[in-house]
Formats: sequence, C-alpha cells, structure tokens
Amino acid sequence: MNFLISPAYAQAAAPSSGGGLSQILILVVFVAIFYFMLIRPQQKRMKEQQAMLAKLANGDEVVTSGGILGRITEVGETFVTLEVAEGVRIKVQRGQISQLMPKGTLKGA
Repeated sequence: MNFLISPAYAQAAAPSSGGGLSQILILVVFVAIFYFMLIRPQQKRMKEQQAMLAKLANGDEVVTSGGILGRITEVGETFVTLEVAEGVRIKVQRGQISQLMPKGTLKGA
C-alpha cells in the first residue's frame, strides 16, 4: 500500500528580502499621519472649547448642542441659566454650550 502514497518533503523557507526595517518605517509614517490628521486637530478643538466655556459671562448669547439659542442670565459652576424668550429661562449644563454667538444675534432670531 505504501507505493500509492508519495513521500512529502518539507521545503526550505523562502529567503527574506530584508523588509523588516522598511515595514517599521511604513508603520511609523502611518502613525505620524494619523496623529497629525486626527489626534492633534481634535485636541486643538477641545482646548478652544474649554477656553470658550471658561470665559462665559452674563449677557453672552450662546447656542447649545441641542440647537437652543439663548442669552446667559446666570453662570454657575456646572450649570448655566439661559433666557430663551422673555421670561422663559432654562438651566443647561455648561458643557452643552457649543457656540458663542455675536452680540445682537438673539434680537434677529
């Protein structure tokens, strides 16, 4: 029965082309591109948002992340009171303020 099965011999591995250094270099380039295209701009936007939130004051006109336009009447540690219409005030978390609008925006709305 052995004459029907031919013996299988292991082949030698193909010689490597010395691409280890080039693969590491490509990986480093991809990480650098990822950092400069995604991480760094995001950190810059976060810093700008934190600076804007730190300088909020009474009378500022802002837009919340939900799209509500209002004038700040009271600034607290974690909450801000917005007047969205005459006599209508709401409290929102300070972090939900997404944009500081120019003065007079609320009159035009």
